[in-house]
Amino acid sequence: MHIKISCLQMDIAFGNPERNYQSAAALIEKAMEEHPDIIVLPELWTTGYDLTRLDEIADQEALRSIAFLQTAAKKYQVHFVGGSVANLEGKRVKNTLLIITKDGTVTHQYDKVHLFKLMDEHLYLEPGAEKGLFLLEGQLLAGVICYDIRFPEWIRAHTIEGATALFVVAEWPSVRLGHWRTLLTARAIENQCFVIACNRSGNDPNYQFAGHSLIIDPWGEVVAEAGDQEEILTAEINLDLVNDIRKQIPIFEDRKPNLYN
Repeated sequence: MHIKISCLQMDIAFGNPERNYQSAAALIEKAMEEHPDIIVLPELWTTGYDLTRLDEIADQEALRSIAFLQTAAKKYQVHFVGGSVANLEGKRVKNTLLIITKDGTVTHQYDKVHLFKLMDEHLYLEPGAEKGLFLLEGQLLAGVICYDIRFPEWIRAHTIEGATALFVVAEWPSVRLGHWRTLLTARAIENQCFVIACNRSGNDPNYQFAGHSLIIDPWGEVVAEAGDQEEILTAEINLDLVNDIRKQIPIFEDRKPNLYN
């Protein structure tokens, strides 16, 4: 099954949802020139890492972000791995990934499980407790957020159930660009799946972000890679390749889970 994917490597405006919705709308319109099947946005694309003001600027139950993506999905007939947004539920804020189909259906929401203490996420965000598995066009896929990729057992918990592609949305800093590329490549090889990773570009008052969104095949080969500036990364993948590779080297059959704990 061939799928064309566009990753929107946004330069996110710090703490400015209005500007970010405008930027996202413009990038979505431009991405549709390539007629993708799926558009992917980065982590916290509505607010950036303005964590201390999330009680003011977070999206109440993600309703505005959902409505924004539903409108675009139906207008352009495109699916969204809608990045993640600061999602205010009661008095708690979660970092929530949104999956929206081209008919506007919210098919899944995933709350970031692993919070990154170096960026104070644990002080302002509530961790999730469920997997990021979802169905799209009859395919079982998975979505995770940024720091999650440092936990191979969490990624394997998704691919052991059959996920053929892993979508990663992130605000990964430039100082650890080498880790970004290495970890994503490892996750692709060890899980024999496609990895579609959408990072942000630009900077905020505290961090410079790496960009370098990546689409990697199940052999660990880079299909497409962005630079460090705002851009749209588009590539076509063939999900049938996953089953072919899993048959060639049957790692899922050869596991010894009774020895791993």
